[in-house]
Amino acid sequence: MIIIPFLVAAVVAAMMTPVVSRIAMALDIVDRPNDRKVSDRTGMPLFGGGAVFAGVIAGLGAVAWTSQGHSYDQAKLFAFLFGGGLLLVIGLWDDRFALSAFQKLPFQIAAGLLAIACGYEIDFFTNPFTLVPSELPTYVVWPLTLLWIVAVTNAMNLIDGLDGLSAGLGVIIAATLAVLCAQAGQTTGLVLSAVLCGALLGYLPFNFPPARIFLGDAGALFIGYSLALLSIQGYRKAALLTFVVPLLALAVPLLDTLLSIQRRIRSGRGIFSADKMHMHHVLLQREGSHRKAVLWLYFQTACFSIIAVSFSQLQGISAWIFLAAVMMLTFRLLRNLGLLAVTTDEPRPEPPGSTDPHEESS
Repeated sequence: MIIIPFLVAAVVAAMMTPVVSRIAMALDIVDRPNDRKVSDRTGMPLFGGGAVFAGVIAGLGAVAWTSQGHSYDQAKLFAFLFGGGLLLVIGLWDDRFALSAFQKLPFQIAAGLLAIACGYEIDFFTNPFTLVPSELPTYVVWPLTLLWIVAVTNAMNLIDGLDGLSAGLGVIIAATLAVLCAQAGQTTGLVLSAVLCGALLGYLPFNFPPARIFLGDAGALFIGYSLALLSIQGYRKAALLTFVVPLLALAVPLLDTLLSIQRRIRSGRGIFSADKMHMHHVLLQREGSHRKAVLWLYFQTACFSIIAVSFSQLQGISAWIFLAAVMMLTFRLLRNLGLLAVTTDEPRPEPPGSTDPHEESS
């Protein structure tokens, strides 16, 4: 059911990447390094998200062709494509003309409200002690779901700082959410996850260090929005601590965002101010190689994803013990990386020749 759409999405994304690269160059949608970015590759095309979006559309077309009586939630498919398409366009405009975070936020909210209106809702909570599910009132459902969608969308955008990072993490997380959706019996979520995973895999060889094209804000926002919706589809299966499972799957980008906010507040700066103390910056400084830093973050995300799938099968006291162990290990990892320290210092530049000169713009 999902193999053909997955392959179609991958092949189309791979074929479209050189095409959108030429389009980006013709429209001058290219990287312009500044003090907010790590990249120094002026003129790198920024429309990789267009290839991913094309792959997703082709994959969904293959779904319609091979459905053979399977029914899918048309409203959710519409929200996934239209809301994602809206953010793709806004991100493309940002890549060309530069928008502030506050200028992009209304469009993220609009896409989130569309998704909620089409059925993407965090609408119940399972009591972790009695295991009795309770429906949440509408006045809680809408703001909670909207907050989640906007948060995940921006988390994937913020972590898009090295070649292949956001796209590679997207592959791992989408594959994990496909498993969770399958466990939850969410056919629509399973198909969307598989198609997104395929499109990202088709694009990734062009973006993996050394990259020939960047996702740009267009691609990062689309990926973040897509993963936010898919995580909502996959959360329903967990009987204990209902939303812990997708939180674990998205742990790396969400932790990076939370630590960035905490760091900026404690240092007296605005939460939207830029710095070079994200996870990928710290790992780049420690590993001395962009490729090693990216692969390390892939590994971390894969570990959290395996934990998420495992946790979804646990019940009772074993789930609590497992969760406590994960939290302690995560805290230890962040402390060892120096990410819990409050500092306003930027990482020192690497000595010439000590790292690869290839990395995505942040």
